[in-house]
Amino acid sequence: MKDDENIEIFLRNAANAAAETRRATDLNAMNEALKDILGTDGTIYCPGETEKEKAVIVPEERRVDDYFHASICVEEVYGAIAETGSLICSSKGGRAVQVGLLPSHHVALVSPENVFATLEDFFATCGDSPPTNITFVTGPSRTADIELTLTIGVHGPERLSVIVC
Repeated sequence: MKDDENIEIFLRNAANAAAETRRATDLNAMNEALKDILGTDGTIYCPGETEKEKAVIVPEERRVDDYFHASICVEEVYGAIAETGSLICSSKGGRAVQVGLLPSHHVALVSPENVFATLEDFFATCGDSPPTNITFVTGPSRTADIELTLTIGVHGPERLSVIVC
């Protein structure tokens, strides 16, 4: 399957799981999409570790130094799975997988070359030493009680935005 086809399938399946999805052709387009997604309210945390994260433009008055105090987290995730519309958050390189799980709005940046067709395709790239911790995120956090009353955002973000750039 072609990379472009994987990306389109991922975006469609992520949207079906209630994620807001965008595609950006470059870092300028990514920041334009971010401006629209981030709006004007809320504190924002961005680790600033990857090239994409370093390119993220966040108004200084909204930036916070840790995700504990953020209502929005903007981070580059390890990758994505097209067939399920899932994000892959990994501890590889010392990254904290909980960064995108604590704030109420997670904005995930995904590199096109890291969109895998299937879960098996992803694990095939891990070799003999997969990351210590891998979290798969499919849409905003959902939970239901014994009466099947659905609640959004109890065990993770209530809003998920994805930009493939």
